[in-house]
Amino acid sequence: MDGTAGPKDRNPTAEAPGATRAGTRRAPAVAQKISAATAKRLPVREGEGRWTPGELTDVRGRLEVEMIDLRTEIATAESQIAERMSDAAEGAGDDQADAGAKTFEREQEMALTYNARDLLAQNERAIDRIEQGTYGVCESCGQPIGKARLQAFPRATLCVTCKQREERR
Repeated sequence: MDGTAGPKDRNPTAEAPGATRAGTRRAPAVAQKISAATAKRLPVREGEGRWTPGELTDVRGRLEVEMIDLRTEIATAESQIAERMSDAAEGAGDDQADAGAKTFEREQEMALTYNARDLLAQNERAIDRIEQGTYGVCESCGQPIGKARLQAFPRATLCVTCKQREERR
């Protein structure tokens, strides 16, 4: 034996959550199985098949993987913001251009962190909606959002028609 671990010998917990060797994402082991009763009560548009427990488990898993990534991103960004805040005190002798660049970087990092927190909240809300049986219901008109839309964009809370109307405003 050459000392390297083969595919069967690898420790699955040593890999990053949701990562595979090919770089694709997979559902984490923590993804809860969705019951058939939960899947049956979720609305679908006319002409679409009912949700299956496997499809919902896949969607939930994708949301959970993204939540893990977002939490990591938020933690990293918060530490960088803290570093930049301490740099502000040390850079008292900087010229205006340097001070402006540091302020811009700090504000940009804060904006990215706020965005990541918003996406995390949207993912958490989508999982709550799955658990409550309201996943797939448009929050504006109450009609089904559409299974294909939710599989492509699991955080969607509006059907295509309502989303287009919102974007025109």
